[in-house]
Amino acid sequence: MALPLKYNYRNVLVRWRSTLSTVLGIALVVAVFVLLRGLARGIESTNGNTGDPRNILVVRKGSQAESGSLVSRDHYRTVQFLDGVARNAAGEPVVSAELVMIVSAARRGAPGEANTLLRGITARGMELRPQVTLVDGRWFTPGRREVVVARRLAGRFQGFEVGGTFKAGAERLTVVGHFDGTGSAFDSEAWMDADECRSIFDRDMYSSLLLRPADEASAKQLIDRIQNDKRLSLRVEREVDYYAKQTMTAVPIKYLAGFLGIAMSIGAVFAAMNTMYASVASRTREIGTLRVLGFSRRAVVACFLIEGSLLAMIGGVVGSVLAWAVYAYVVVRGITFGTLDFQSFAETVFQFRVTPDLMVLGVIFSACIGFAGSLLPALRASRLPVISALKSL
Repeated sequence: MALPLKYNYRNVLVRWRSTLSTVLGIALVVAVFVLLRGLARGIESTNGNTGDPRNILVVRKGSQAESGSLVSRDHYRTVQFLDGVARNAAGEPVVSAELVMIVSAARRGAPGEANTLLRGITARGMELRPQVTLVDGRWFTPGRREVVVARRLAGRFQGFEVGGTFKAGAERLTVVGHFDGTGSAFDSEAWMDADECRSIFDRDMYSSLLLRPADEASAKQLIDRIQNDKRLSLRVEREVDYYAKQTMTAVPIKYLAGFLGIAMSIGAVFAAMNTMYASVASRTREIGTLRVLGFSRRAVVACFLIEGSLLAMIGGVVGSVLAWAVYAYVVVRGITFGTLDFQSFAETVFQFRVTPDLMVLGVIFSACIGFAGSLLPALRASRLPVISALKSL
């Protein structure tokens, strides 16, 4: 015979002080766990939101990122005139040869400097990225040492405001506009003319080629043709697939979330265990009475497990809501975060995301804490001698 849930509910209300302390403790653990997972989710979303499914990216074979790739000008001339490459209204092939460099800039409102990505693009570069829009100023003019930076990046570095200047190589570049990358990896970049960028950094080669095939059949043919041409020694993949793989930055944060989650959950388990042991000690006679009334040891164990898990899940809900409130505040205030990209060693700007599935994960995490913290006290309660329990005060 099982105990009614109303019994657990009333016990939680009667012991409201210990209940409140347990709920708040678990809520804080869950909030930290969800927020850390939200940081990793934000980085993954940034890379997953980057690129156009119609585009394909060409880099050197063996390179894992654009920053470590070299593509010659001969490769550029060869690829742009291949059959299957789309052409715009003016009849020009929709191909952009690009150079990715790293420049150091002073942080805004904080000491020290950090690396950021400077991308040189050719004339079709902006045409290939329709999700990027100009929000302030104007686009750069080739040959005038001008650059356009991401709006989110401008808020993190000195000299990135419109009209500001910063050093790149031996030159100083003037910021003439800001663009919005719609939450993509482009929000961590500054753009200028590719050939001018090569001149400033004395580079003879580009880093990558970005092109748009005429149709899906042409895309498959182009990928096969470029990759199988031994003279080119180039690797080709969909632009969206390339950026989806650039998620190594999120891995350390995931490990940190897991480590802190385990460490803090151990403390939360002991807190829940302490609460349940105290509950068993104060309800010894009550437990004996339940056994006399015919409730089995299994029913007593189930009773305490349900009660402990219920307390923990309430804490999980509170913690998840708290994490979502922090996320809402960050979104409203437009606060962004930065971390080191382990592929390019430049700063990646992102905004963490607390999604419904992370909130559900937080509640499940709390239920596991409650179950683990209630198991030993529940077993102790079920093993109390009936006669001794009835005689206790």
